[in-house]
Amino acid sequence: MNDALDALAARIALDAPSHEGLRLAFGHACAARVEQFIEQPAVLACLHGLGAFLAGTLPPAEFAALAAQAMQLASQHQGSRSLDGTGHAAVSATYAVANALAGKAHQAADYAAYAAVYGQGGYGAVADPESFEPEFAWQLACFARLAAEHGSGQAAA
Repeated sequence: MNDALDALAARIALDAPSHEGLRLAFGHACAARVEQFIEQPAVLACLHGLGAFLAGTLPPAEFAALAAQAMQLASQHQGSRSLDGTGHAAVSATYAVANALAGKAHQAADYAAYAAVYGQGGYGAVADPESFEPEFAWQLACFARLAAEHGSGQAAA
C-alpha cells in the first residue's frame, strides 16, 4: 500500500530473519501511533508487552503468549457498527497490534494507516488515496530511522 516503504523494505530485505528486531520495532511504532483507537484493555496490554519485549524486560515465552493472544483478540473483534466508518479505526488498530506482535511489519503498517485515516474521516477519507499521504510519509521516515538504528546501512539510500 505504501510503495516507498515497500521499496525501502525490499532493498534492505526486511523479511530476512536477521531483521526480526527491526520488524518488531517498526510494527510497534506503527501500532503505538494509533493506540488512541484501541478499545480493549487486553489489546493495549499486548501493545505495551511488545514495548517491554523490545526493551528487554519481557521474557520471550511471555512475548510469544502475548503475540498469540493479540491475534486471537483481533480475530474476535466485534467490528464496527458506525455508519460513517470511524468505528473501523478500532478494528484496524487492533489488527495493527496483532500483526506488530507477529513480526509482520508491512501488515502492521497497513492496518495502522487505515486506523489513522478512518479515525480522521471515516469511509470518505479511506476512499481518497491522498488521505494516506501524511501517514505514509511518517511511516517511511520512521522506518528509515529505525533501520539506521538497527544497523541497516542501506536505509538512507
